[in-house]
Amino acid sequence: MLDLGRLRALHAVARHGSVGAAATALGYTPSAVSQQIAKLERETRTTLLERRGRGIALTDAAHLLAATADQVLRLVEHAEVELEEQRGAAVGELRIGAFATAARGLLPAVLVALARDHPALDVRLVELDPPPAMGAVARGELDLAVTHDWDNAPLTVLDGLSRARLGEDFADVLLPVGHPLAGRESVVPEDLAGERWICQPEGTICHDWLVNTFRAAGMEPDLVFRIGEYETQLALLERGVGVALLPRLGRGGLPAGVRAVAFTPTPTRRVYAMWRTQAGRRPAVVATLAALRGCWDERSTA
Repeated sequence: MLDLGRLRALHAVARHGSVGAAATALGYTPSAVSQQIAKLERETRTTLLERRGRGIALTDAAHLLAATADQVLRLVEHAEVELEEQRGAAVGELRIGAFATAARGLLPAVLVALARDHPALDVRLVELDPPPAMGAVARGELDLAVTHDWDNAPLTVLDGLSRARLGEDFADVLLPVGHPLAGRESVVPEDLAGERWICQPEGTICHDWLVNTFRAAGMEPDLVFRIGEYETQLALLERGVGVALLPRLGRGGLPAGVRAVAFTPTPTRRVYAMWRTQAGRRPAVVATLAALRGCWDERSTA
């Protein structure tokens, strides 16, 4: 009888290409994943991993077993959904991925609501940007993800996933208090020509939105400071360095030396919850979606 945990470890290595990456995805140590693979090799009397330079490669037998493991894990999830649905209670472990500002501005209230209303549900949270979070849901490493996109930087939904819109999040231009535009009620892209921008790193949805917005206006933004943490962006702004565009979700109060000015047209990003379609009937997923919607509505009317 093949051990499900060991099959899951092999499946993760096949998906991610290395023991280290598989360990990160599963929440284990690399040593624990290696031990699971070694035990699986002994169980099957088959070599599954081979050394290739400084890395590893899956043998033909490992590829075959990993493909079978994928089917087995899908069947197991289906059975778990059926059993949980029959019990009618949100129980067991549920893994959520959320982008940084949602993890800060939305998920704390969601976690409290779920702990209060569904004490048998063990919720785990990991901070991830939308594309990798969506991929992790599709691979079964997460049960649900909170994602976002912009009109000019859409996020294409992977096959086998469903999503529901939670609402919209708006962004403002943030300026040092001494900036000539800081006293304005609103600005347009042309007002910001030649500014030195603080922005998210390349490859993020917010970065792509900023670039696409200014290119649509016939300008190329000067992306001088590429900073992932909003707190660091605000620290630069407070010292009079650069300008930025930050969404309101999870932003918190602004330092005394920073002003928020409306941007026209208003930058709007859509916030979604995303899950595997076949797990949509699972009570834990249903309960979490309800908590996300409720906490979003409470936040929006606060």
